[in-house]
Amino acid sequence: MIRLALLALVPIAPLLHYALGLPPIWVFVAGIAGVGILADWIRSATEQLAEHTGPAIGGLLTISLGSLAELLLALFVLARGQAEVVHAQITGSIIGTSLLGLGLAIVAGGVSRDRQTFNRARAGQLSSMLILIVIALLLPAVFDYTSRSVAHSPGVAGRDEALSLAVSVLLLLIYGGNLVYTLITHRDVFARGEEAERAAGKPWPLWLCFGVLAGATVAAALESELISDALVDAAASLHLSTVFLGVIVLALVGTIADLFSAVWFARQDRMGLVMSICIGSAIQIALVVAPLLVILSWLIGSPMTLVFRSPLDLFAIASAAFIVNVIAGDGETTWFEGVLLIGVYVALGIAFFFA
Repeated sequence: MIRLALLALVPIAPLLHYALGLPPIWVFVAGIAGVGILADWIRSATEQLAEHTGPAIGGLLTISLGSLAELLLALFVLARGQAEVVHAQITGSIIGTSLLGLGLAIVAGGVSRDRQTFNRARAGQLSSMLILIVIALLLPAVFDYTSRSVAHSPGVAGRDEALSLAVSVLLLLIYGGNLVYTLITHRDVFARGEEAERAAGKPWPLWLCFGVLAGATVAAALESELISDALVDAAASLHLSTVFLGVIVLALVGTIADLFSAVWFARQDRMGLVMSICIGSAIQIALVVAPLLVILSWLIGSPMTLVFRSPLDLFAIASAAFIVNVIAGDGETTWFEGVLLIGVYVALGIAFFFA
């Protein structure tokens, strides 16, 4: 009932922009709320649609549609020529789910328990893929720095673009291999007890799944266009940089539903599912959304590379991968480890505020 009531907030941004002509800051805030709500509906419709398929097809649907709202928002921002904001959004999504989301969930679940446990094999695989993310995102930046500052090679921009496209294709192939590994060939190894509880309710009919997906996608595209139009003016009104808004605000819009889900499952002591949601969401952003943005950017005429020119972006992603890898290594968590994760996220947020 509450989720249905929140849908009343979705038309506010178009109303403020087209009917009332209010300042961009109000359109930006209302649009952010609308995209966050629509992202939750897209995720729910995707999960319900996956209930009608096997685990392999369901996994593909989740990958293809689960981050659709984030992808749309990033594409509209990218179409405005603000690749650095999209890079910030990717960074913020990775650290938001793996640090803030996981930290909040660990605190919520561990505050009334001595410790919580989870499947070390699955968590180890996820944290190892985070290390892969660091390497994949560092490579184009190191290549660019070497070509410009060490070798002084001409035509660096063209080679950056070619390398980014090649790495993007490789990352998508690796993620496809991960799906085959976890959902088909080693399904029994990574099966979670929580899966049996997930499908407890009756799934939506197919017509409702497709209807919600179509309606939410169209509405999210409209809201994303309004947000991208208002971004620069909103940043000026708030006396914040567009990069900070990308890292903190835009990044959390598409992942807020995952954060709430992680806290909910942690309270139920289902930490294996929490790890899959939080770390898996960060991996999906880096191995699916970011490569797709690079490829799609060429189609819309605003090419983006994987060269993160801000060392702070790369440091934030590397820090998240390192600390998550340490915490996931022993197969158990305590509430104080959650505090540490939140603390690292806040520290990084402060750094981006002053950057």
